[in-house]
Amino acid sequence: MTLSPLPDLLVRPIVDLALAEDLGRAGDITGQACIDPDARLSVAFASRQDGRVSGLTCARLALAAMDPTARFEIVTPDGADVTPGAVLARAEGNARAVLIAERTGLNLLGRMSGIATLTRAYVRLVEGTSATIVDTRKTTPGLRALEKYAVRCGGGVNHRFGLDDAILIKDNHVAACGGVGEAVRRARAHAGHLVKVEVEVDGLDQLEEALKHGPDVVMLDNFSLADLRAAVALAKGRAVLEASGGVNLTTVRAIAETGVDVISVGALTHSAPVLDIGLDAN
Repeated sequence: MTLSPLPDLLVRPIVDLALAEDLGRAGDITGQACIDPDARLSVAFASRQDGRVSGLTCARLALAAMDPTARFEIVTPDGADVTPGAVLARAEGNARAVLIAERTGLNLLGRMSGIATLTRAYVRLVEGTSATIVDTRKTTPGLRALEKYAVRCGGGVNHRFGLDDAILIKDNHVAACGGVGEAVRRARAHAGHLVKVEVEVDGLDQLEEALKHGPDVVMLDNFSLADLRAAVALAKGRAVLEASGGVNLTTVRAIAETGVDVISVGALTHSAPVLDIGLDAN
């Protein structure tokens, strides 16, 4: 699959912050001590595991920040599947700059590729059903744009990006409003014509009440499989149904087969293992 990469304008501040954290107060004293300032180095980014690629822009921008004249060639693009030994990119530049950029580039590339790889696993498990795998806001602070892009690289779909792009009424909102119906009614009165309204329910009785007020989406929180099937029959297409809670690689197929439209998986971003990617000198 091919994807449009995130704009450099969005990624560069994240990369710059990570580089500044690593350089500290005195820069790379190892490189200063051991490497001639004019030395050049050619390297390859290579996967050491099966996985799906995401985050090459981060590696490219890390190197460019340290050596604007460096060459960076993508061999295997974001969204592609790789096996151990596959080369993702090749680079050449000032040796000190390459080695300064190495860890920042690998940290972000490995993190994002790990998310893409885990997302790919979930998406494959629900193939043949009508369910879509989506992420959540359970992201690493400061990295949400990158992590949600990685979900897209894995074949998943993004849920809302923040508090400002959709109304999502959770259980505590319901408690503060005095009921599901009242909460949805207030949200409907407040929302503009482009704003979706979603409400979380924890039982079929709340679902029935919520549907009377016309939410766009209903989140079925920690429903049993039997209740998910009952919810699908009760809703009859009047709202998009999102299953949430208790979702893992073992349970996701059965959840998808109940007929729900969307399955949200916090683990995509909060529990994805890093994909092992190395930087090897040529």
